[in-house]
Formats: sequence, C-alpha cells, structure tokens
Amino acid sequence: MPITVAEIQAPIAAEMELFEQKFRGQMKSDVMLLDQIMKYIVKRKGKQLRPMFVFLMAGVCGQITESTYRGASLIELLHTATLVHDDVVDDSNYRRGFFSINALWKNKIAVLVGDYLLSRGLLLSVDNGDFDLLRLVSTAVREISEGELLQLYKARRLDITETVYYDIIRQKTASLIAACCAVGARSAGVDQAIIEKARTFGEKVGIAFQIKDDLFDYGTAEVGKPLGIDIKEKKMTLPLIYALNKAGYLERRRIINIIKNESEKPKKVNEVIDFVKNSGGIDYATQAMNHYVAEAQTLLDSFPDSSYRQSLYKLVQYTIDRSK
Repeated sequence: MPITVAEIQAPIAAEMELFEQKFRGQMKSDVMLLDQIMKYIVKRKGKQLRPMFVFLMAGVCGQITESTYRGASLIELLHTATLVHDDVVDDSNYRRGFFSINALWKNKIAVLVGDYLLSRGLLLSVDNGDFDLLRLVSTAVREISEGELLQLYKARRLDITETVYYDIIRQKTASLIAACCAVGARSAGVDQAIIEKARTFGEKVGIAFQIKDDLFDYGTAEVGKPLGIDIKEKKMTLPLIYALNKAGYLERRRIINIIKNESEKPKKVNEVIDFVKNSGGIDYATQAMNHYVAEAQTLLDSFPDSSYRQSLYKLVQYTIDRSK
C-alpha cells in the first residue's frame, strides 16, 4: 500500500492544523485586493511537505515550540514568494493545476505580491527575534536564486557536467528542504552539530527529490508533468548527462543539435527520450536517487527512535514514490 500524507502527519496532526490557522492569520492584509490574492494562495496550497519536514525534525530533535511554528511559516512565506516570482519569470499560467497569480492578476501585481510575501516573512522573524531561523532560510533563498541563474546560463551553452548538475540541484531544490530540517532542529534548541546533521539529511532528501522530478520527464510515472518539458526548456538533467557522456562524438553532436534547435518538435523530443532510455540514463539516475535516499536514511538512523522519526522515514519514501 502506498504511504499517505495522513499517515505521515499522524504524530503532528494537531500541530499541522494549528499551523494552518496561524499561517492563514499571517497572510491577512487590510488591502482588499491583496487579501483576496492571499486567500487564493492559501486555498490552493499543496500537500505542505515543507512544514512537515520542519515539525517532524523538531519532534525528532526534542520538542515542537512556538519557534517551530514561526520557522515553518517563514519557509512557506519565502518559498511561496519565490514560486510567484518564478511563474512571472517562466511566463507560466498554471501552478499545481490552478491559474497562477500572474495569469489572473498580471505580472505587475504578481511581482508585488511576491515582494509582500517576502516582507511578511522577514518581519515575522525580526519581530520575534528569530535571527538564526532568518539566516537559515535567507541563505536557502539566495542559493535557490543562484542555482536558477546557473541553470539558465548553462541552458544556453548545454555544457553541464555531472558535478555542475549536482551544484545546481543542491542549490535550487535541496537547499530549501535542508533549510526546513535545519529550522526544525534549531527551533527545538539543539546544538550546532545536530542542526548541521539535520541540514545534511534534508539536503540529501532534496537531491533525491529533484532526481525523481527529472525522471518524470522520461515517462517514469503514470501521471506527472508532460513528457520532455525539461528537454524543451534545454535543461540538462542527470539521465541526459549520463547518456551523452556514453555516446560517441557524432551521436552526441546530433542529440545536442536537436536540443538546441529542434526541441519544439514532439517527434524530435521523443528521439531524445528514446536515446536516453536506450543508453541506460534512467537506470543510472534511479540508482543515484536511491543512493542519496540511503545516505539520508543512515543519517536519520543516528537520531533517537520516535514516532516523529518513523514519520520522517515515511516522508522520505513518499517523496521518491510519488507519481507527480
């Protein structure tokens, strides 16, 4: 039986419910248009995986405190701000199957909404003296921006090595899950060595999470994002990097030429997908993902056993078993 979100949330169900109430309160605004948009965002929030990492890691490290709630809110506020801005940058009209903010209210308002969410997060931390939490999350947001910019730069050149690929996903995806776990540990009042261990655990889960996302591009799930989106956007992901490294000079040049010049043609995108599958790229990336999961689980084993730790195991498994 697949793991369910309700099963993962079992030890923190009451805390997650209270968090939802607190978070809704923090999103309120006296400006009617802004309040309307905030309600739209809150209604369409996803599975809340990131707050779950915060609360479960706080539980693993000792106790869930008021600081844990504020840390989870800070992550959600800053993460939502980056998503709103991302949709403007990508000119994307949808987010999780719903219209994006820029699709409904246009770019100018979407950028200002992102700025508003960012300022709410900063003020929440400053007003409560949560400077350690603010440093952890602000560092993650800086890394996300750097990772996205590095990926955009490399997409023009199509010269990504495995090392650069891991640098990109460590920054643009893993840094946020790492921050969730570090924030959870810090809010429980543990020492720096434990916080660092929690952060490393989150980073390894985040890398596995992104490799899983990359595999969806090749039809490794029944549902999920449409096939070949990364190829069309000229994103060099692990399955493709491995396949190109194995290819001979002429084949490599042919595939890179398709990605550079013909990635709008579905037939050509399918050629690249077949090339990656036949070269063992899917198996290679799946093994890499499982390696990071195993490393994350080993780190988790070093924490005391508890219902929180068991749920964190399930949450890690859920992130790589998911079908979208």
